[in-house]
Amino acid sequence: MKTLPIGLAQFNFHLGDIDSNVQRIISACEQARDMLGCRIVVFPELAVTGYPPEDLLFRQDFLKKAESGVAAIANAVHDVCVVVGHPCRDGGFVRNSASVIDGGEIIARYHKRELPNYSVFDEKRYFKPGDAPCVVLIDGVAAAITVCEDIWHPGPAEDSIAAGAQIILNLNASPFYVDKGAERENAVVTERAKSGRVPIVYVNLVGGQDELVFDGGSFSVNRSGEVVQRSPIFAEHLASVAYCNGDLKSVASENTAELPEAEESVYQALVTGTRDYVLKNGFQGVVLGLSGGIDSALTMAIAVDALGPERVKAILMPSRYTREISVHDARQEAMSLGVEHHTIEIESLVHAYDRELATLFEGYGPDATEENLQARIRGNLLMAISNKTGRLVLTTGNKSEMAVGYATLYGDMAGGFAVIKDVPKTFVYRLARYRNEISAVIPERVITRAPSAELAPDQKDEDSLPPYDELDPILEAYIEKDQSPAQIVSAGYDAVVVERVIGLVNRNEYKRRQAPPGVKITQRAFGRDRRYPITSGFR
Repeated sequence: MKTLPIGLAQFNFHLGDIDSNVQRIISACEQARDMLGCRIVVFPELAVTGYPPEDLLFRQDFLKKAESGVAAIANAVHDVCVVVGHPCRDGGFVRNSASVIDGGEIIARYHKRELPNYSVFDEKRYFKPGDAPCVVLIDGVAAAITVCEDIWHPGPAEDSIAAGAQIILNLNASPFYVDKGAERENAVVTERAKSGRVPIVYVNLVGGQDELVFDGGSFSVNRSGEVVQRSPIFAEHLASVAYCNGDLKSVASENTAELPEAEESVYQALVTGTRDYVLKNGFQGVVLGLSGGIDSALTMAIAVDALGPERVKAILMPSRYTREISVHDARQEAMSLGVEHHTIEIESLVHAYDRELATLFEGYGPDATEENLQARIRGNLLMAISNKTGRLVLTTGNKSEMAVGYATLYGDMAGGFAVIKDVPKTFVYRLARYRNEISAVIPERVITRAPSAELAPDQKDEDSLPPYDELDPILEAYIEKDQSPAQIVSAGYDAVVVERVIGLVNRNEYKRRQAPPGVKITQRAFGRDRRYPITSGFR
């Protein structure tokens, strides 16, 4: 039987930049043909527009532009069969579709049947589902087309096999969270291939889009459910496999990438999400406050790895409560990464605020107000630098802090992108140690000493919060697993601590609603993933 070489085009498409995306698709087809000898090239879900287009799908001019993009691909590519995702107007509805283009013509079109409407997905808001399989002959091979969520359900694959499919080509825009790659392979596609005795080619999007980050990791499995090819994560990649004698086989020159450990994959996700948010939105660089603590140190390392040191500026803003070792460590961090850094002493500004507010505050004792003033002064300074230089302010708060409101609105929450917003504090330490294995950029004592906001004398986080190794599991149970207080207590946690933590989470929704977006790396991130009302009587 003739061998049918199939290309997997794992690319980072820019949402809304349809002309550029179309040119990249055309170029990738030429590259797959000339360098890999591919007869078919498969692209990710909605590759023409980027994913997810959200309410752009309500615009007729956007949909028309996407349709023109598909036509441009058909006009430009004649000797390669292209399988590409795009939105499609169909009888008054909009579909999440994939077209099969061969010889300059659209020879088949499939409409996604299983529309996800959970977590970060709300495709039923935009799309009408399809209701039929699509099996098309390509050089005598019956290939079925499915899109993303379709492969997580048995129906589309079973219907495709019943319609004569010898292979399934699955187009994806599947966002990352910890261990998502293994979940896709082991629990979904591999089982689907084994149960149907049909090979599957799984092509995934790569790159950042606002809060979402797509990890790629495209792969191919044979009829036995064995992975015969895997693309690297968080990198553009053009791979190929061969369909021959009823099954998929690896290509001799093709390397099968390994699935990385959690720390490596999360770190790459944060780097990718930060890079794409900054560059796709046209910022030339970033600025952040560098405190000498672990959160800002990790954020700066991620920013440098994403953008290069020349695009990162760090500002040290010590007050009377800032320890000398914090200033020393912050400077050491900046120098080890080659980052331009400046120091602005804020004590005179704090005194000016105290003086101007003294009359209004007469009769009130000191409290968190004075602590928050320091954070808000720092936020003002960073935003002023941002306005003047065009650099995006990166905030440095972690998920544990955001969950319980251990952050100052219009202070350390002020900024354009929250790099580690979805990273629990305990995982921050793991990422810091991982980054130091690459090169030592975070001083050891920053990792080992007790964390502190340094807004009051001898302050430590644990003065206000449970220890993070106790706090984070409670937060995970409540936020990511939707467990009740009783369920969490039954797992062995102190009832008083649980009630206090959950009360803090509930009371601080208003803060999180005003926080900048940040990279999603867990199964339930704050933002578009977890949508709780601010005003609620449910406790």
